[in-house]
Amino acid sequence: MRIALVDSGIGMLSTAAALRAARPDADLILSMDPDHMPWGPRAPEDVIGRALAGARAAAATRGPGVDAVVVPCNTASVHGLTALRAEFEPAIPVVGTVPPIKPAAAGGGPVAVWSTAATTRSRYQRDLVERFAPDVAVAQVACVGMAEAVESADPGAVAAAVAYAVERTPADVTAVVLGCTHYDLIGDEISAALGHRAELFTAAGAVAAQALRRMGIDPAPGLARTGTLTVLASGRPADLPKAALTYPAGTALL
Repeated sequence: MRIALVDSGIGMLSTAAALRAARPDADLILSMDPDHMPWGPRAPEDVIGRALAGARAAAATRGPGVDAVVVPCNTASVHGLTALRAEFEPAIPVVGTVPPIKPAAAGGGPVAVWSTAATTRSRYQRDLVERFAPDVAVAQVACVGMAEAVESADPGAVAAAVAYAVERTPADVTAVVLGCTHYDLIGDEISAALGHRAELFTAAGAVAAQALRRMGIDPAPGLARTGTLTVLASGRPADLPKAALTYPAGTALL
């Protein structure tokens, strides 16, 4: 099976690692877009265009096409899923990413949702909070510069961005939703900075599981690791970025 993951940068790594763990025999195609990242500040039509370009590039790689397109990016999911599904489905399932607000709120809260500044301002996220946490105290925290810090793999920048978000997170929260897939890569640093007082909720595992369900394939973590890894950089064959190898999710793909 061949699974394409489409994102602007290394935020896709946690979902890719979850897919690799669930199906070691899966061939993964990581379609990144370094020429046009970040996608967050771009106009919706630009994000749609970049997501389509990434998925098309993955589908055109050598081999029998792809069996699923996974979008491990909240911004691309919000703006691009309709266009991607119109082009690829029903033949090829397209799976997006939704911040895990519902399971985080199930504990009764209070909850903090960490996301990019643009996502924090979005009607999309407000709708998710209203729908899945109507009776729970939810603090929406704009994590200024955190995705960029993770992408650069600069420890100082990461520490500063995490400290900025922690200062804006109420002290009584019991759950923190990581509303940007980049944040998954520094979960240990976030948990330590919060004093291990809140459970972190990420979407990577659920997205990987949904992708397998949509393909009609069961998890089989005990299989031999025969799956290949292909990396595209704005459509060009590339190696896994060096920054990716500073994170466990990145090294897990090798």
